Amino acid sequence: MKILYSIQATGNGHIARAGEIMPYLKQYGDVDVFLSGSNSNLTFNLPIKYRSRGVSLFYGNRGRLDYKKIYKEFSFLRMWKEAKNLPVENYDIVLNDFESITSLACRIKGVKSVNFGHQASFSSKNTPLSAKRDWLGETILRNYATATAYVGLHFERYDDFIFNPIIKHDILEATPADKGHITVYLSHYSDELVAVHLKKIRDIRFEVFSKKVQHKVVDGNITFIPVSNKAFNESMINCHGMITGAGFETPAEILYMGKKLLCLPIRGQYEQFCNAAALQRFNVPIVDNMDDGFSTKVEQWLNGVHPKALTLTHSTYQIIQQAVDTARQLKPDAIAATELHKLESLV
Repeated sequence: MKILYSIQATGNGHIARAGEIMPYLKQYGDVDVFLSGSNSNLTFNLPIKYRSRGVSLFYGNRGRLDYKKIYKEFSFLRMWKEAKNLPVENYDIVLNDFESITSLACRIKGVKSVNFGHQASFSSKNTPLSAKRDWLGETILRNYATATAYVGLHFERYDDFIFNPIIKHDILEATPADKGHITVYLSHYSDELVAVHLKKIRDIRFEVFSKKVQHKVVDGNITFIPVSNKAFNESMINCHGMITGAGFETPAEILYMGKKLLCLPIRGQYEQFCNAAALQRFNVPIVDNMDDGFSTKVEQWLNGVHPKALTLTHSTYQIIQQAVDTARQLKPDAIAATELHKLESLV
């Protein structure tokens, strides 16, 4: 089979997940990757055949989206042209991890696809939403990358097509330890602002992962570290707890390891507030903003109880099998014809 796997690269989570599932996906056929977006900080080794600036999310330095930069980079005309030129019709299976150009291409050309990933879970009415409803946010979340079918990932199984998070192999195979430090990844805040607040908690060591520094920088009780998979995983595995945004992959990994978690959702990104609502069911404290009382909230969190651990009911292999089977069912005749042609060529 020929498989197109489209990945939204507006953040590190989608890229990290892609790296984990690629070996499983390749067992089903030849995989081409369409990578869309321009602000992931991770290096990656993926079979990228198509690349686009896509629709990227950019963050300011004080906890919210940078709408001005997002608008400046957005071009519907460019997206339309890229969608028309993306040969989705040449593939037996199209898996789409919340990527809008692929979704548009499939609609233009009448190609069936599967929306696979965390955002796919929001097509269910049972998935938790923010208590403060946002009509525009919900509309974008449910219509940004529509598909024929959905296979979602979330912290809990809110519906029959929703499965547990895909945890990185390094985390699954690790023996978590507690070396006392707090791992921090807050890409929506500046290093300088983070440092002001964390320096107030002098008896705690913080390892802050930064998009700004090129090498480790020690500043009092804070060590700033460049973003990399290896260093980030090592810090998480050995931390006492983590402070981060209300994304999906990183909170899931921390909860899986049974460590403490404190989340600051990115203001203006509705999905993060929906994730926060789900995380509160795990007894994870949610902080709206890094204000003057932030250091006090961190100390209260450190002295509080551990969250409920996340359990896995399906392996990565089983989840990918489900996604591929769902895609196969969308056009079984075409896939059967492709497989028959391959067999005939071998005779």
